[in-house]
Amino acid sequence: MISDPHDLAVPSAWVTRWADRVPAGGRVLDIACGNGRHARYFAARGHPVEAVDRDPAKLAALASVSGVTTRCADLEGGPWPYEGQHFAGIVVVNYLHRPLFPHLVAALAPEGVLIYDTFAIGTEKYGRPSNPAFLLQPGELLEAVRGRLRVIAYEALFVSDPRPALVQRICAANSPV
Repeated sequence: MISDPHDLAVPSAWVTRWADRVPAGGRVLDIACGNGRHARYFAARGHPVEAVDRDPAKLAALASVSGVTTRCADLEGGPWPYEGQHFAGIVVVNYLHRPLFPHLVAALAPEGVLIYDTFAIGTEKYGRPSNPAFLLQPGELLEAVRGRLRVIAYEALFVSDPRPALVQRICAANSPV
């Protein structure tokens, strides 16, 4: 069993599946980036990337990656650090802080894409996370974007890789609903 999914070198299959929806060359925001697997992936695809995390040690590993700018910020305890900024793509994997939903939607540029993949209620049966604050309720990602973004794809399912969990995933665009 993998103890920290952020440590994986390979980007999420959900992210790679929908990465082509992010407008070419557009700026990407990687929320709670950890060691930066998605920041690295999008930078390699020619996107300028803003990678944000509260752990300066993890961000240090991204300092030499061309095309990636890092920002150390506490997204849960501090102000939203991207007020007034817009991104062609926003990626969130294995992270949930519900008060960010409106900020994420507001930060999408026209035709921008939100790619979100995280744990759902029921995952506690398989280990961490077990705190309901970090587990999506049924349909919660759909509700977070309803009437604001156009849903391209959504899944709520059990996965066994990289470890057993229940997840919700969404790819949604800032285009006419």
